[in-house]
Amino acid sequence: MKHFLPFTAAFLCLTTSALAEGDAIAGKAVFRKCMPCHSTEPVNKVGPTLSGIIGRPVASIADYNYSRAMTAFAEGGKQWNEGLIAEYLMAPKAMVPGTRMTFAGLKKIEDIANLIAYLKNPAQE
Repeated sequence: MKHFLPFTAAFLCLTTSALAEGDAIAGKAVFRKCMPCHSTEPVNKVGPTLSGIIGRPVASIADYNYSRAMTAFAEGGKQWNEGLIAEYLMAPKAMVPGTRMTFAGLKKIEDIANLIAYLKNPAQE
C-alpha cells in the first residue's frame, strides 16, 4: 500500500467535500454494480456483507472466508473509514493485490461518494 500514499493524500484532498456530500439515493443506484456479490443486509453472499461497513475493522466478519491478501491487508487494525473505502473502490486489486474481489473499481469520484453515502445509510429512500 506504500505506493498509494501520495495518491491517497491527493485523492482525499480533492474528494473530502464530495465524500461528505454524497447522495445516498444516487448511491443506491451505484450499489447495483455491487449487488451480484454483496448485500447491505447482515448476510454474506459471494462477498462479505457491507452492512455496517463504515467504521468496521477490515476483514472482520466472523463467518466470512476472506482471501489471504485481505487478511494481510487488515493487519495493524485497519478500519473501513470513508477514505479507505474510497481508495479501495477506485482500484481494489491495485490496493490489495491478491484480493478475490473481481470488480475493477469505480472511476467517478461522484459515484464513490454516492455509494459511500448509501452504505452509511442503506435504509434511506
